[in-house]
Amino acid sequence: MSSLDLSHCQELDRQDPLAAVRDRFVLPEGVTYLVGNSLGAMSKDVPARVQEVVATEWGQGLVGSWNTAGWFDKPLTVGDRLAPLIGAGNGQVVVGDSTSINLYKAVGAALGMRPDRAVVLSEAGSFPTDLYMLQGMTAWTGRHRLELMDADRGNLQQMLTPDVAVVVLSHVDYRTGELLDMQAITEQIHAAGALVVWDLCHSIGVVQMDLAGCDADFAIGCTYKYVNAGPGGPAFVYVAPRLQAEAQQPLSGWHGHKAPFAFVTDYEPGEGVSRFRISTPPIVSYAPLEVSLDMFAELDIAQVRSKSEALTGLFIELVDQECGGFDLEVVTPRDAGRRGSQVSLRHPRAYQVVRALMERGVHGDFRSPDVLRLGFAPLYLRFEDVWDSVVALRAVLEGEEWRSHPEPQLTAVT
Repeated sequence: MSSLDLSHCQELDRQDPLAAVRDRFVLPEGVTYLVGNSLGAMSKDVPARVQEVVATEWGQGLVGSWNTAGWFDKPLTVGDRLAPLIGAGNGQVVVGDSTSINLYKAVGAALGMRPDRAVVLSEAGSFPTDLYMLQGMTAWTGRHRLELMDADRGNLQQMLTPDVAVVVLSHVDYRTGELLDMQAITEQIHAAGALVVWDLCHSIGVVQMDLAGCDADFAIGCTYKYVNAGPGGPAFVYVAPRLQAEAQQPLSGWHGHKAPFAFVTDYEPGEGVSRFRISTPPIVSYAPLEVSLDMFAELDIAQVRSKSEALTGLFIELVDQECGGFDLEVVTPRDAGRRGSQVSLRHPRAYQVVRALMERGVHGDFRSPDVLRLGFAPLYLRFEDVWDSVVALRAVLEGEEWRSHPEPQLTAVT
């Protein structure tokens, strides 16, 4: 008998303190969903909350709901509710806009606080939208330039020259799943006189964080992955309290004005983090996020993180045990403290393997050129799901089922 088997995984499920949370999600029959690192599953309470916003708050309350239903203040009130997930406090987070827009705001503010420095530093392996936004911003200003450290960030210290104003880093590497040491790296950047913007897209909801304790400057991220706020759910920006009076973000929209309904000609930034608002918030899109935050308020994030580590650790062990000899490489760190909630595997036919797995009901995703990504969302995944996914992976590799998906027939979203 194998050292790890189905009965072992089922026993882990029986001992799981979060097991009952799975029943609060909509999960299609016959699907093992390992793409929570791209789009989280939907809570069963979402349709009722969306219906309440649409039919009652909008349908009956009409324009008055900007006041009576608290619509106008959503970016700040929801920001306060999200703050505990990232180790922040009240008045430190604005929820709204997209991750890309919030990155632009944060980096623009950081550049304004380092006017004598011209370099924005990021990592060559960063998520492309971060790099694209930084390329656009530095090209537009005409006086800043983007420099990239190696993909593994090994030359970070060497790149921290006196000309670096701000460093943009992903807390979890979206390709490999590597988790960075926020405390140590923030200290390293501050010692060089620069500011830091952390991208938390792949860590919020599954990694314990303490932005305040780490003395982070800015952070941005999305809510539709492990926070399960739905496709296009509103993103967020964190601004350290010590910077809020000085920080001037470049997108000076009217909701960030000190007195938006005074309708005066000249812009004057609002107090505190409110100046990082821009314009009308997407009210209906807040509804699924509020449902998810209700759920997280009941949970112990330490338990969520513990289960995340256990799920990913079990998967790696099972891949080693069941899938040896198939030209498969685990690229995610094996040390639980150095990985997020995903495991990435390298295979020369990664995209074809992903498609073949989906035919077996195991949903993962692909990142060019050869990475198969599997995300493990602790709120709704079972240890038995981990076993099923590895059994399916072994079958796809043993039977070379991936051959039925000749390249380059890539779907629009991989």
